[in-house]
Formats: sequence, structure tokens, C-alpha cells
Amino acid sequence: MTLRNLFILLFPLATFAQSKDYPIQPVSFTQVKVNDHFWQPKMNINATVTIPYILKMCKEHGRIDNFLAAAGKRENKVCSEFTFDDTDVYKWIEGASYALQVAPNATLSKYLDSLIDIIGLAQEPDGYLFTFRTIKPAKPHDWVGDKRWVKDSILSHELYNSGHLYEAAYAHHNATGKKNLLNIALKNADLLCKDFGWGKLEIYPGHQIVEIGLAKLYRITGNKKYLDLAKFFLDVRGPHGDAYNQANKRVVDQTEAVGHAVRAAYMYSGMADIAALTGDTAYLKAIDAIWNDVVTKKLYITGGIGATNNGEAFGDAFYLPNMSAYAETCAAIANVYWNSRMFLLHGDAKYIDVLERTLYNGLLSGMSLNGTRFFYPNPLASVGQHDRSGWFSCACCISNMTRFLPSVPGYVYAQNRNNLYVNLFMSNSSEIKLPAGKVQLTQNTNYPWNGRVEMKVDVTKPTAFALHIRIPGWAEGKPVTGELYSIAEEPKAIAITVNGKPFSIKTVKGYAVLQRTWQKGDRITVELPMQPQHVYANQQVKANEGRFAIQYGPVVYCLEGWDNKDSIVQNIVVDRNAPMQVSYKGDLLNGINTITMAGSSAKRQLNTAELITSKQQVTAIPYYAWDNRGAGEMEVWIPYTQAASRPQPAPTVAYTSKVTASIRSRSIMAVNDQFEPADSKDNSVPYFHWWPKKNTTEWVQYDLNSERTVSSCKVYWFDDGPWGGCRIPAKWTIYYRKDGQWVPVKNTTDYEIAKDKYNSVTFEPVATTGLKLEVQLQVDYATGIHEWIVE
Repeated sequence: MTLRNLFILLFPLATFAQSKDYPIQPVSFTQVKVNDHFWQPKMNINATVTIPYILKMCKEHGRIDNFLAAAGKRENKVCSEFTFDDTDVYKWIEGASYALQVAPNATLSKYLDSLIDIIGLAQEPDGYLFTFRTIKPAKPHDWVGDKRWVKDSILSHELYNSGHLYEAAYAHHNATGKKNLLNIALKNADLLCKDFGWGKLEIYPGHQIVEIGLAKLYRITGNKKYLDLAKFFLDVRGPHGDAYNQANKRVVDQTEAVGHAVRAAYMYSGMADIAALTGDTAYLKAIDAIWNDVVTKKLYITGGIGATNNGEAFGDAFYLPNMSAYAETCAAIANVYWNSRMFLLHGDAKYIDVLERTLYNGLLSGMSLNGTRFFYPNPLASVGQHDRSGWFSCACCISNMTRFLPSVPGYVYAQNRNNLYVNLFMSNSSEIKLPAGKVQLTQNTNYPWNGRVEMKVDVTKPTAFALHIRIPGWAEGKPVTGELYSIAEEPKAIAITVNGKPFSIKTVKGYAVLQRTWQKGDRITVELPMQPQHVYANQQVKANEGRFAIQYGPVVYCLEGWDNKDSIVQNIVVDRNAPMQVSYKGDLLNGINTITMAGSSAKRQLNTAELITSKQQVTAIPYYAWDNRGAGEMEVWIPYTQAASRPQPAPTVAYTSKVTASIRSRSIMAVNDQFEPADSKDNSVPYFHWWPKKNTTEWVQYDLNSERTVSSCKVYWFDDGPWGGCRIPAKWTIYYRKDGQWVPVKNTTDYEIAKDKYNSVTFEPVATTGLKLEVQLQVDYATGIHEWIVE
């Protein structure tokens, strides 16, 4: 019998007591019974709709077939697209396991066991578990190296898969007490310990998360080799690698958030875990500096991180575009993980402020209210080109949402000796064991629609402890630490009473500390002064010049076409001093507060720069709830100057035409929307593209609303070089419809082909009902169009 198996035999259900760990510990979500009007329905939807739905989709899209093929139970054929697809199954197991802890389900538990049996059969005898290699398909995936691990720093995701396996095993073991998945995970981890390390394979994971998983295995087993390997995977990183996966510097030398945002936030979470478990202060210094870089320069008002789709990555300081915001759902989840750990290290409410902002906005927006449609990026503006999808070939965000939602109650409370922290506000009953004694704490609240939070303390005998109640930054006029965002309104007084008597608030690190001997039935009431707030971005955030956002409590608002005149919002202007009215609508979007205000809208005219303006009522809804009634216009940052708005287009030949193209794409509407790009690579305004096609002939077509005589065209090309996949085309030609046939126009000037300007061509006048713009893509690149003007 191995020492590992002996340990599991002696301690089958217990978590090993560590000599070092976070000074503050979260109160497990299993101890927090949520009966909240806001969160409970969302968790119920996840348990009853999303978890079965994702399992169904994993079956339909080859995820489970991959394991069956690796186990020799079906033909040796990889049945899905990406080398990290195994993790969708692991994340589903994690979410299902968490759901079991909240609501036992014998059928689900039985299915989990049968699925784990298949995973076990897919595992190779020495512990290796990576279906894309084990299947040995006739044509290996391009991302899989000729040997194990050799491409992991780049593309293979072998270690990333292992990390999610360990996370799933930890959740399943805690939920059921069973060791079937844990044993598979430990066997795989033992292989990693054998293969990797100083003097062995000195390879770092291309996509971080194995570090977090290894830390969890260490917590279960107490076997230090797992902790040592996690630390090795961090320390071997850099300085000669790529910033894309945070390997351009040693991790302890990093001070700025760079590269792929999900990888980064998972790495920072892993660094926090290892710092807590080892006491490594160099890790602390690094993640403290990186956190400050993010919240002061790179954080969306929604809590989203990762501004650019070029590498799903952090952009430069203050680069926070709205229409093209990436803000991946996985990055929002990783941001919650990271900020939770920062709080556990430091005990400062500023980390929970970011966590809460992300939770209620940039994370929750990632899933539809019905639990079956999802966002991968979470933009802050749209003209209808963004829409949730029921599935993505890269489904990481979908499976990530379902593993996260059941754990939300675990972020409500935390404890450190006889200090009990109230971090989030939601109706619940909880039982918490402090050294001073057992405490039953009950919350009753209508948060986030109302700022009144009532708490009841029940103890079996008078018990002395300190209750730390978070005073949210938004309640004190501080959206987040630093000067990235500011609130215009003067904060109103926060009131706390104990048994009906005012309590003098003493704050420590953002918490009101109530230190007293508590009696059975003591009652606390917290009144957080909720009011609509105007939020302004730092002037260095160019995307938000002349604009404000609206926040009510922790919830960020947006304008959506469904609630506003003509179903458009990009043309709206609202005066900064316009009063805002809040109204709860129980029958709208599962129950929300709406905010209304007076505003105006503008419309362009033909042949004149003068705008037609009109007054209108403007309605805002919570950002997380947009695109639940269909795709359409949306905007978070509302113009308060006409210069910042985008008036409704003039009825030009192009705008009044029906647009089609050689591919189907929601972004086709960009070619005639009259949005003016700053340059060819400007992705802050809509654009249409043919990526990933290359070296093909493609087209865009206008079907005019009536026969018109035209004699010139202008095209502004989308070209995101040098890093993106689009370039100006090799050639373009205009055709017109004549007697049902497409005929090339007789051009009287050359066809211009250049970046960063309108490319013109004039031709002999033609009377027609249709025009076609044909493009020849370059051999190695696609192309795109910002705008196509017809005159």
C-alpha cells in the first residue's frame, strides 16, 4: 500500500490541517442556506436547467465521446475541436458536485459515478489523462506535440486539463465523500510530480490553473510534493517567454497585468494560494502590484477584465473600449477567484468591492436568465451585432458558469478566529463555528434593489466576537480603489442599529466592526443609502469622454433598444443633471429596478450637417439583464454631450438598402451604419469581416429600396495588422445589377487600396436596383469593411 493510499484510508473524508494557509477562511457555501429572491432563482435555474443542458451539449458535441474513444469504447476518433475540451466535462462535474451539496440528487450522483468510471478507463496506466493523445487518431491535432508535454507551454493544454480535473475531484470528494475521481486526480498528479521539476522537465503551463488544482490536492492530502510542484510551475515561468501567457518575466518580478486575461487571473489566484500556504512574501508583493495596476488602469466598470479580442488580453493602461470590449466571462469568474483570495490574504473590503462589482455585472451577464444562452465576450455597447449563443465550439465560458454559480453562497461570509466577516448581502441562514462558540446568523434583505439589510444573531450563550460588516465602496462614493472611476453624488449617511439603537460606526479596512458580547436574538439593521449614481471614467479613458454610467447599489445599468424610442440608443443624449427615477418592475426580466430620465435623440439628414433632435424618455435596465429579449442596441456609457453620441443615420442610398454578404454574420449591419472609424484597425466601432477566410473571392451586396442612379463608391477597409488576421484586400470591384445579371461598372478612376482612409472609385452612371462589392482576399489574410458609401 502506498503512503498516499494509506493516508486516504486513515482520513477518507477530512481535509488535512495545514500549518500555513490564508489567515482568513471562507465560510463554506454548504453552511450558508440562501433563500434570497435574487440569487436563489438563479442558482435553481443553474441546477435544474443549465446543468442538464450542458451535459446534453457535452454529449452532442463530442466531449464525452472523447473519453469513450480514449477508453477504447468507440472508434479511435477525436470527436471535438479543441485540446482543452476535456475540461468542459470536468467543469460540469464540479458544478454538478456543488449542486449535490446544496440539494442531494440520487440520479445525478449515480450518473456522476458512471461518468467517472469512463474517465478512469480513459486514463493511461501511469496516470496520464489527455484524450486527444490517448485516442491516437489518424491525424493528430496540430496542437499536440510528438511527445507528452512538449507543447504545453504553447498550445496542448495538457496541464490545463489536469488543473480542471483536480478542481473537479476536490469538489466531488467534498460533496460525496467518494474517492473515485480523487484517486484518478492523484494518480495524474503523481505522474506530474515524477515528470516535472528542477532537473527534470522544466516546462511551465501555457494556460495556468494546474497550480490552483495542486494546492487543493495538497489541502486534501497534506502531501507536500503537490504544493512543491505548484510552486515549481510558478517559479519556472519566465523571464524569456511570451507576455501572452505571463512568461515574459519571472512571476515575482511582474508588476503589471499583461496577456491573456483568464490565464493571468488564474495565475494570480495560484500565486495567492501558494503565498498563503508557503508564506512566500515575494509572491504577495507581485500580486499586490498587479492588482493595483488592474483596478487603477484596466478594469471595466462592470468588473470585466481583458479589453481586447487580440489574444483575449489586457490592453494598455486606460484602454477600455466599449463596442469591442472583450471582457470574457471566464475572465470575470477568474477575477472573482483572484479578489476573493486577495481578501483572504489582507482582510480589506476593497477586494470584495471588486468581487461584488464583477459578480453582479460582468459575470452575471455571461448567462441568460433562462440558463441556456451565453456570452463569451461581454461588450459594453452594441448595435445588434452581439447576441448570446446556446453553445460555442470553444465552450469554456459556458461550463465555467455552471461550476461557479452553486458556489456563490461561499463568498458571503468569512472568519478569522473570533472575527466574522459579512462580505455580501443576500437573504440566508447560516451556521458558523467560531472559537468562542457556534453562531447562527440570518440575513433578510431585498438587496440589490434595496439597501436595507436585517441580520439576526442566535447564540446558545452570551458570546463575545467581532462582526465585520462590509461598507461597500459605492455607498461611500468610491466605485473602486484609485481614480479610474468617480461618483458625482455626495454619499449619504450609512446607518447601523443594534436592537433598534444606533451603533457608532468604526471602520477598519472598509468594515464596520461591531465588537460586543452577543445575546440570543440580537438584531442588526444596516441601511445602505441606495440612490442612482453618475459614474465618470478617468479622462485618460478616451472611450468614455463626454459620457457617464449609471450605478444603483452594486448594479451597473445600460440602455437597451427594447425600452427606448425606435429601439435605438446610440443616438441618445442625457443631461448630467437630469433627475433619475427608480421603479421596481416585477414582471420585467424576472424582476428588476428600472431607471428613467429625460433625454433627447438625434438624427442625421441628407446633404446637411444639421441634426434633427427630439426629446424622449430614456429607460435604463441592469446591464446583466440585457439581450434577454433578442439582440439589439445597448450602451452602458451614456453621452451627455452631442459630440459623444452617434446620431441615427441619414436615409442614404446605402443605409436604406438591404445588406447581404458571402457569409452570414450579424456584423454585416456595420457596412452602412455611418459610424466613422478613427483608422482601419479601429475596433471600437462596428465592422464586418471575413476572417478566417483567406485567398478567396468574397462579396457584399446592396439591394436598393428602389432603382437609383449612382456613379461612385467609397470603402473604408478594416485592417487590424500587424497582429490581427485582416488586411486590405488584394483587389476590389463594383458590379451593378442589369437585367438580372451582375455587370462590372465602367470605372473612370482607379480602385484605390489603402489603409486608414476611404478608398474611392468613380464610374459611368448606372441606373440599378442592386450593387455588389467583390473582394479578392490576400493569400494569407482575410479582410473586413468598416463602411461602404454609395453616391
